[in-house]
Amino acid sequence: MPQEYLVTGEPQRVPAHPGAILRLDVLPALGLTVSRAARELGVSRQTLHRIMAGTHPVTTEMALRLGKFCGNGPEIWLRMQQAHDLWHAQRRMTKELGKIPARG
Repeated sequence: MPQEYLVTGEPQRVPAHPGAILRLDVLPALGLTVSRAARELGVSRQTLHRIMAGTHPVTTEMALRLGKFCGNGPEIWLRMQQAHDLWHAQRRMTKELGKIPARG
């Protein structure tokens, strides 16, 4: 099993939404349409489209489905979603976070 390395610095650009990975890499590599992939995942085509468009997050349930489907486990899908969400939240909350003292 390949070793994973954690990024400790703050990324300067937005981490890819996991839906983009599905849209640009996974489904084309598998030669699957969205309809076929949605059927195999047990979700609606609309749900899969929303995730692939980046308008909906990969939930824990979807991460379990994708992890089984792709054979790489749910954790990677959750980490991708978390990195994407954190990047956006940090930028939205910059002023608010600046007012909070660091106690640790």
